[in-house]
Amino acid sequence: MTRTTVRTQVAIVGAGPAGLLLSHLLAAEGIDSVVIDSRTRENIEGTVKAGTLEYGTVQLLQDSCATRNTATVAQRHDGIELWFDGDSHRVDFVGLTGKNAYLYPQHEVLIDLIATRLELGQDIRFETTATGISAADGTTPTVTVHGPEGDEYDIVADFLVGADGARSLVRPVVTGSTHGGSFREYPFAWLGILCRAPRSNEELIYSNSPDGFALISQRTDTVQRMYIQCDPDTDPNALSEAELWAQFQRHVPGKQLIEGPIFQRDVLRFRSFVASAMRRGRVAIIGDAAHTVPPTGAKGMNLAIADTVLLSGALRALLNENDSRPLDDFEDRALERIWKSQHFSWWMTSLTHLTPDASDFDRRRQLGELRALFDSESGQRYLADFYVGWPFAML
Repeated sequence: MTRTTVRTQVAIVGAGPAGLLLSHLLAAEGIDSVVIDSRTRENIEGTVKAGTLEYGTVQLLQDSCATRNTATVAQRHDGIELWFDGDSHRVDFVGLTGKNAYLYPQHEVLIDLIATRLELGQDIRFETTATGISAADGTTPTVTVHGPEGDEYDIVADFLVGADGARSLVRPVVTGSTHGGSFREYPFAWLGILCRAPRSNEELIYSNSPDGFALISQRTDTVQRMYIQCDPDTDPNALSEAELWAQFQRHVPGKQLIEGPIFQRDVLRFRSFVASAMRRGRVAIIGDAAHTVPPTGAKGMNLAIADTVLLSGALRALLNENDSRPLDDFEDRALERIWKSQHFSWWMTSLTHLTPDASDFDRRRQLGELRALFDSESGQRYLADFYVGWPFAML
């Protein structure tokens, strides 16, 4: 029997922010694509994840009309507060850079992106799993998929993009192995909670306390998201609500947190990864398939969007103009931003967290660095510039 074949210009594995935005930007250039994801639409839209977006990311979503609800859902933040020595020290993003950041939870971005793409006729195939990839001929990569009704068929494309997350099926096609690349695991994690309560602070709090790090954030006007530093093997359900709130309060000395019923707990491990390659022939990986960062610097989704902007320009040149030069430059240009973001994420982490073997010298040195940062307008501007993000590179 002849296997059924679907033909498209770009096959995209993964209906996350990177994959969906890529399909949107390509469509604006007249390039068709098929997006597949093993999850249901409900599962994609219902997985609650953090989302701190850079100034440029929000501008791109608005200017490209990729999302419809940015103006009403995204919460503008003109600065953050860093707490140490029991006192607050504000970083004024607008005053230092003229830009701001936004809280825009990832699941809200996905709800908006999926709706936009479907309204515009995008071929998104949910509950469709990639089971095999062939790129032997170098010109027409093929993805074998298993559909929701048990049907198996091939998607043949001019180009294949893996936007399928940290456990990417596409990555080994590019790098030669599942884990090929540079990797670092940190000796701590975050214990996170969601609770029903009004916000404890108008802006995000990054707290460096004798007990370790804490982040005080919010999802909505009535739901708070909070994290404290913990051991990676911590059981998130080991403490009672009262014990948890006592822990959170100790991590932000000098600030009275508003408490409420806790309805979700989880432990988020800290890992950094950069794949050994992002492109091989007519196959590329972007977003978490290509790199991960600790959440401290709020760079994860922003890096995925930056990859997408670069790759969309390279694919426009390749498929519309038969010009492969931008694609040849894609990886090097993407890695410039990726490693800058890796540095910022590491720096923010080292600035605010205590390692298990930290000595009294380490603690005092860290506080000295924090004081030096806030005694210098240039130091604060350095932090603000990294946090609100840089202009997108174009190919």
